[in-house]
Amino acid sequence: QVQLVESGGGLVQPGGSLSLSCAPHESESIFSVGAMAWYRQVPGKEREGVVCINSKTGDTHYTDPVNGRFSFSRDNTKNTLYLQMNNLEPEDTAVYYCAVDEAIPGPPASRYCSGRGFTYMDTWGKGTLVNVSS
Repeated sequence: QVQLVESGGGLVQPGGSLSLSCAPHESESIFSVGAMAWYRQVPGKEREGVVCINSKTGDTHYTDPVNGRFSFSRDNTKNTLYLQMNNLEPEDTAVYYCAVDEAIPGPPASRYCSGRGFTYMDTWGKGTLVNVSS
């Protein structure tokens, strides 16, 4: 089973940018999975989707709070996922997690990102904290 490690979190002022990375702990290929995603969670609230990707179809879904500000990318040569976050707002403060669903085929990307879609994911990183504050 793939083990994931996130990095890149930190403190940033409103309007600023951060780039998060997610890579497997060992040399497993992160791109052989059915789906990959970024989620975030604020204490006391349920985990919510940020961007979800069906890796076999390329179907990508951004949730409304981040659409137009956040961007997902992947580097096959580095076996790494990225989340570029621009124009950050205090409401973006959360612990950010990357996750994968190794099941193939998986549901549409939007399903992973809606409601309790995070329950489809079978492997998670430990998260990285993003704090947007002046």
